[in-house]
Amino acid sequence: MQATDPKVRSAATAILQHAAEQIGRIILGKDDQIRLALTCLVARGHLLIEDLPGVGKTTLAHAIAQVMGLDFQRIQFTSDLLPADVLGVAVYDRERALFEFHQGPIFSHFILADEVNRATPKTQSALLEAMEEFQVTVEGETRDLPQPFFVIATQNPVHQIGTYPLPESQLDRFLMRLHLGFPGKEAERELLQGEDRRDMIEHIKPVLDASKLTSIQRQAADIFVADALLDYVQALLEFTRSSPMFEVGLSPRGGLALLNSARALALIDGKEFVLPEHIKEVLPAVVNHRLVKTSDDLDTKHQSAADFIAACVPVP
Repeated sequence: MQATDPKVRSAATAILQHAAEQIGRIILGKDDQIRLALTCLVARGHLLIEDLPGVGKTTLAHAIAQVMGLDFQRIQFTSDLLPADVLGVAVYDRERALFEFHQGPIFSHFILADEVNRATPKTQSALLEAMEEFQVTVEGETRDLPQPFFVIATQNPVHQIGTYPLPESQLDRFLMRLHLGFPGKEAERELLQGEDRRDMIEHIKPVLDASKLTSIQRQAADIFVADALLDYVQALLEFTRSSPMFEVGLSPRGGLALLNSARALALIDGKEFVLPEHIKEVLPAVVNHRLVKTSDDLDTKHQSAADFIAACVPVP
């Protein structure tokens, strides 16, 4: 793998940090979540944001799309949404005596699947091939999606009325899952006194475009990972598979998700190689939605899966 020129990598780091600063002016007091959201994008993954309505999930997606200069489509998922409403449909043209395919909103660089768990499982599954293969198959024909292709899905807590829990296969397509939570007191005060955040998004100047973002994603894939850190990742995977605390351990795709996320975060930090701290930082967002704990032990039931793993597997 050819190493990226240090000047090129430094320029990419500066752009990504500037993007994070701009988004931070819209989404107040959530610098860590913004940092991880950009990490997910640079790693060519997809992001799931789970939280209560009204905490800024959709606003964060709009801000990222604006600052990245990407084509943007928002799909509001509801119980009556059909797969064809997402993928597109073939319509018969009488004059030409043939079926003509009309693309759905999925054919865009940046997709916001808003309240994805309000749609039925059939419609949720319409995203599976797109998220994994970067293509869709409609009417027996496979069509490539534009690159880069990034999905941010928001979902409401599963205990709320009218939601359909995402199956494990769907959850695994998301590189990361984040929670925004309520803002801190000072951030909320600024939010209440300030300009409407949706109006502020329109004033964000894009720092990238599709081709430049693709180049940055390639640079992230070139970040070096030492053998000792590969051993660490394998130890994490093996622990989840052998521990009775989890119903099923992490798959190889989960291990790749950890490495790809850590590489992207190292690029954002301007590093030439991945550090153990990068793996530890992305660990909760990458593994917590992939693992289900089985124990009700008082010492562990209030710990997240990532916290439990990090406490049991030593860092090199």
